[in-house]
Amino acid sequence: MIRTLITPDRSVLHARLRAGAEALAVALSAEQSEVLLDYLDLLVRWNAVYNLTAVRDPADMVVRHLLDSLAIAPLVRGASLADLGTGPGLPGIPLAILAPERAVTLVDSNGKKTRFLREAVRVLGLANVRVEQARVEAVQGQYDYLTARAFAALGDILAWGGHLLAPDGRCVAMKGVLDDAELASLPSGFCIEKTVSLTVPGLGAARHAVIIARCR
Repeated sequence: MIRTLITPDRSVLHARLRAGAEALAVALSAEQSEVLLDYLDLLVRWNAVYNLTAVRDPADMVVRHLLDSLAIAPLVRGASLADLGTGPGLPGIPLAILAPERAVTLVDSNGKKTRFLREAVRVLGLANVRVEQARVEAVQGQYDYLTARAFAALGDILAWGGHLLAPDGRCVAMKGVLDDAELASLPSGFCIEKTVSLTVPGLGAARHAVIIARCR
């Protein structure tokens, strides 16, 4: 494990993460907090070379990446999860750290991002996570839950990845301000079950989770 985060002091990041998780009513063990910060450390280091995220400051990453991802944790259930267009592993890696009993597949077609993901899985010892470098529409299998953050419009998420959703599964799409036209653009066979307003501590921006199921 790595415990070498340089700036700001790791204890400052730890305090921000723990306080934010408590505000979200997400229970983090001490070990989970450390692994989340190890992931952040790895992301900071790789980001300096590979430009994986526009967020550069580690303190901002705690809010905009870790807490933002953990905000949907109470909405995600089931034994299997596919994170579509995961990028550097968001929200998939934080969710996998929080629920090590859940099998998580991280899907992205970008080579540099999947190289980072494989290294993160190896270094962090995430036995419940596998990485698939592929376009979403080419992925096979069925999952209890799908997640997508900053990936695509709702209609595209379901058009490309809807085949991955188990019959009783749910897709949790993370959005900012909701757009009525986008909400109405789902492909046939999928319905919005509900939208949930999210308050991410320290973010100060609108965040929503759109929960989608197969129509009955």
